[in-house]
Amino acid sequence: MTGSSASAHRETAANGHKVSSNGTELKREKDRKVELGKKVTLLRGISIIIGTIVGAGIFISPKGILKHSGSVGVSLLVWIACGVLSLFGALSYAELGTCIKKSGGHYTYIMEAFGPQMAFIRLWADLIAIRPAGMAVISLAFGQYILEPLFMPCGIPPLAVKLATAIGLTSVMYLNSMSVTWTARIQIFLTVSKLLAIAIIIVPGMYQLFKGETRHFENAFDLSNVQLSGMPLAFYSGMYAYAGWFYLNFVTEEVDNPAKTVPLAICISMAIVTSCYVLTNVAYYTVMSAEELLASSAVAVTFAERLLGNFSIAVPVFVALSCYGTMNGSVFALSRMFYVASREGQLPEVLSMIHVRRHTPLAAVLIMYPMTMLQLLVGDIYSLLNFMSFLRWLFIGVVVLGLIYLRYTKPDLPRPFKVPLFVPVVFCITCFFMVFLSLYSDPVNTGIGFAISLTGIPAYYIFIYFNHRPKWLQRTLDSFNRTLQIILEVVPADQ
Repeated sequence: MTGSSASAHRETAANGHKVSSNGTELKREKDRKVELGKKVTLLRGISIIIGTIVGAGIFISPKGILKHSGSVGVSLLVWIACGVLSLFGALSYAELGTCIKKSGGHYTYIMEAFGPQMAFIRLWADLIAIRPAGMAVISLAFGQYILEPLFMPCGIPPLAVKLATAIGLTSVMYLNSMSVTWTARIQIFLTVSKLLAIAIIIVPGMYQLFKGETRHFENAFDLSNVQLSGMPLAFYSGMYAYAGWFYLNFVTEEVDNPAKTVPLAICISMAIVTSCYVLTNVAYYTVMSAEELLASSAVAVTFAERLLGNFSIAVPVFVALSCYGTMNGSVFALSRMFYVASREGQLPEVLSMIHVRRHTPLAAVLIMYPMTMLQLLVGDIYSLLNFMSFLRWLFIGVVVLGLIYLRYTKPDLPRPFKVPLFVPVVFCITCFFMVFLSLYSDPVNTGIGFAISLTGIPAYYIFIYFNHRPKWLQRTLDSFNRTLQIILEVVPADQ
């Protein structure tokens, strides 16, 4: 989508200290290079991963795994197994992140392994549907739970939820636009809040367990209700709960010492998340039977009401903070994918520009805002997520397949961190199995998801492949880039 004058603008910005557009000059600061700095330390990396994995799910509805696994004991084994499988995927991404030192995550790795067309299809599906819908859902959860203490025990008006959601989403976008440092600091605070909320559940639960409240664990491995046909769906729910371990790879270029920090942050984060998830579920079962857990609409709230009395009013606030942390981490990471895609020439050039004073990719942050707000106001977000969730695993499977492919096509590529081959193979098979399960269990929605992603093919040829565009379209694109550049005060990054 870049214009014919894009290279000229970039060259002017890179060689001089100003970009001139219609007589307006955006002067650079002379004492600092305009670039994204390496501000993601080990602690901030851990906070990004944990902060985006742990959303509202573990507090609200862990019953999908119990429902499909058929027993308490088997459900706990599924939680552990999903944690191990997610670790396999995270370790595969750690290898990719240390040998391909570019930000962008899935997009960058598919580009390196399979070329620009496949990468653009992934980018297109992300841009028009997956990411705005995902952000809208977690934002709505934030709006719902931040208002719950104010309206208890009455219902919350839908308009109030949407207003709170819009305010929350706007504040996240503003924060990410203003400062990378403050975004990372607040992410650390929100991650600590999530872990504190989980501790509020785990500690009383363990106390109950040591007091001898084990009646709900009797016959925990009763297999009478276990059906093999339900196990893949249990794993699907579990893998969804752990999704988010890949977000640090979206900001690799901003990680301090990525060869060491990326693998270490991933391993520490996955160990913490898996332990928290399993212990939280054990805590739930000290208070609720399997039947009561399945009947609860918000498991953490039910747990708190039974054990913590009046303090249970704080649980919705912690859930809201947890959702806010996921929103913040997602915007921080995804903006870097759009930044890299623009740098590769697959999105408008202005998205790869940096604010002259804030040193944030301002346009790449804001691109999500109008689309997410639109999703909040119109459209059936949840059905959109249903037929898009399988696409996530399809493309993650393709990325890990790309890791195996690069092992053979580029054996000399420096790999400071290298995992045993069985790790990506097992994870890749798991991803494609979940994709085929979606095709079998829900062919209509899966077909719609495929159709949406395949619209990326004509879009690629229209916007990227064909260089000879009509002059009016070229002039429009150039004018769009220049106007936004002036309004946002952004310039290409210094090389």
